[in-house]
Amino acid sequence: MAKKKHTTLTHPHYACAIGAAYTVSAIPGGVPVINCGPGCVDQQYFTMSFCNGFQGSVGIGGGDIPGTNTGENEIVFGGAKKLDGVIKAALKIMKGDLFVVLSGCSPQLVGDDVDSVVRKYREQGYPVVHAEVPGFKGNNLWGHEETVISIIDQFVGEAKHIRRRKKLINLWMGAPYFNTFWRGDLIEIKRILEGAGFDVNVFFGSESAGVSEWKSIPKASFNLVISPWLNLRVAEHLKEKYNQPFLHIPVIPVGEEATSAFLRQVVEFAGIDNTQAEKFIQKEAQRYYYFFDHFTDFFAEYWFGLPAQFAIIGDAAYNIAIAKFLSDQIGLIPVGQIISDNTPVKYRDAVAALYTELSENVPGNVEFIEDGYLIEQKLSQYDFGTGTPLILGSSWEQDVVEELNGILVEVGTIATEEVVLNRTYIGYTGALQLLERVYSASVGGK
Repeated sequence: MAKKKHTTLTHPHYACAIGAAYTVSAIPGGVPVINCGPGCVDQQYFTMSFCNGFQGSVGIGGGDIPGTNTGENEIVFGGAKKLDGVIKAALKIMKGDLFVVLSGCSPQLVGDDVDSVVRKYREQGYPVVHAEVPGFKGNNLWGHEETVISIIDQFVGEAKHIRRRKKLINLWMGAPYFNTFWRGDLIEIKRILEGAGFDVNVFFGSESAGVSEWKSIPKASFNLVISPWLNLRVAEHLKEKYNQPFLHIPVIPVGEEATSAFLRQVVEFAGIDNTQAEKFIQKEAQRYYYFFDHFTDFFAEYWFGLPAQFAIIGDAAYNIAIAKFLSDQIGLIPVGQIISDNTPVKYRDAVAALYTELSENVPGNVEFIEDGYLIEQKLSQYDFGTGTPLILGSSWEQDVVEELNGILVEVGTIATEEVVLNRTYIGYTGALQLLERVYSASVGGK
């Protein structure tokens, strides 16, 4: 009988499912309680936060997260009693509005009845939720969706006699911390949706009101999913649970044309008057092209020394968004696009179809590769012609970009050469910041 080959993953561009701890940390007032082995969540902090734009942590994150540090004793005799003590201590010591127990591999493998431990506290009136996110079932993106759905079911709960607010939207876009620019992205998308006349639940980061927004999920007119696939499962769950419709926009808008079209699509779906949206679009477009026209001065002068061809390595959402913008609006030539987030197989055909035409008569060349070694091999094989290669990727690609004498702009996990606070590369504002970053790197050599 032939032995089964075991494979290892080199330089992964994502984290373990227990990285969903940072989904909870990103909720104002959210407290993750980790039920897994020692060191597991610490690794996720370095992958998703510290070595990913040095994002830092606010509230309960980093080294402050309470956990069971499951060891040999709990594996043999069970860890329910220890978990009970950790939850009790967290409720006493930690200041929070929502406590989410995240069970990793160890308690799942030994069959601990975590639900019964957590249910006891919930029945006593404590806001405690349990999400099963073992790493052997998926990565942090899968864990993010599992955690969000668990919060909806166990904390938001059932909703009877719902009175929907016509202009209220639940926004689902990306995964906190995994998306290096998640904070700035949420600020920009909320800003433009509010500019068009909507109220927006964003759930995470500086623009969120915390658990009150989660409680108001059933009151929203619809759910807005902005990504090729991530959070679709959440929207489908909400449709089944609350009979709440959702609008799926697979490509994050970057630049004036895409962002204005995005707003008009949302307004049409919502069925609201478009007067405010059109006034906002006109104002934003005028400001956008004021700066863009000044950029063309630089572009016209230095075009002969600037990159003409590019490749992108990253998660599906940023990959297609940036590829479309650079191809359609800037006129750069796409050489290849590598999606590294381990997109679920059932979504891959639909995601690949988005690359059929990045610009008029300009097809993409997309592949799904999650192994960093194979990504580097593929990247080294791309033909960038005689010009300087422009690579939008992660820190993992640094060595091969140097071999290609190219320019690397970090746009995804991991990012060790960037310090990211509230930067964004999407919408009206972010597109200009992306141009600044790309062409500063082009003229500066980094």
